[in-house]
Amino acid sequence: MSNLKQDDFDRIERYVSGKSDATERKYVEAFFLDGENNLPFRNYLEKDFTSLPREDNSPKVNLDHILDRVHHVVSMSESLKDQKFWHRFQRAYRRVAAILLLPLVVAGSLFINDMYSSEKIMTSDLVESTIYAPLGSRVSFALPDGTSGMLNSGSQLSYSIPFEDSRHVKLEGEAYFNIKHDENQPFKINAGNSVVTVLGTTFNLSAYPQENYVEIVLKEGKVQFTTGHSDENVTMFPSERLIFSNGEILKSITDPDKYNAWTEGKLVLRGDPFEEVARRIERWYNVKVVLADKELEEYSFRAIFEDDKLEDVLRFLSMTSPIKYKITPRKIHADGTFEKEKVTFYLKHDIAKL
Repeated sequence: MSNLKQDDFDRIERYVSGKSDATERKYVEAFFLDGENNLPFRNYLEKDFTSLPREDNSPKVNLDHILDRVHHVVSMSESLKDQKFWHRFQRAYRRVAAILLLPLVVAGSLFINDMYSSEKIMTSDLVESTIYAPLGSRVSFALPDGTSGMLNSGSQLSYSIPFEDSRHVKLEGEAYFNIKHDENQPFKINAGNSVVTVLGTTFNLSAYPQENYVEIVLKEGKVQFTTGHSDENVTMFPSERLIFSNGEILKSITDPDKYNAWTEGKLVLRGDPFEEVARRIERWYNVKVVLADKELEEYSFRAIFEDDKLEDVLRFLSMTSPIKYKITPRKIHADGTFEKEKVTFYLKHDIAKL
């Protein structure tokens, strides 16, 4: 790794200037991940860096996007510190966050001559950033403007940095937001074909693409909801619940705490139909759920589970309704990939199917 190829120079230059795509960013970050342990490479950087001129006549380069990137990586690693499964991932990203400062040094040593000759001043181009919550997990997040919240299982939040000037994000899945108040810059969330606009508030937003509906439950403040099919703006107030489905908007009064209980590790079923229960179990436990009988779709459930194992949840459901279940362990395929653990529900009179 001590001998860099021209392609590596080009990738690093694009990374530092904020012009690399997601694949290239991963390549560069992985390249520097082991940089602190590569003595020949470090010696090369130090030697090249000490040879740089000391005059204060270098071009002014805006590297705010790199600092935003470091801030994002550190926030991500901190949000995962209580999740045992992601503990090793967190430690690796902490190292990345520290070593990400190396491109600031490499930038001067690799292409400062090109900058002098071309007399080009780099600008802080937008850099796309995405926070993921893998299936079976919940991830806290903190955005550069001070907004915080949590992503539910199977969700992702995308935004561009620098962020403060736009405060615009895209959500796929479910998230709990605590929006930093800013009268001069509203916070906008794209959820499917809908837009939620706020100044500063606390609310829960669910917009999983495969479920084809948007649900907002407002705890504090005020939000404005707009659909892509209409110019109508709907204003929401505390303790209101809005559902947008099949082109219709329905509002009702509810208890917000029931809808954000998942942020405290509680799986809450609120009289949900079995299809919705199946989707929640799939996301919560990262399993595949199959309803073997069409009649099961007519059943609904109301319950609260807190830190319960999958088997305990299934046992309770079977005790309170005429259903049975079967768990099929994970299987490994010929290509080395694993198939998810599968839970199949049956009506009790179909015991023969088990």
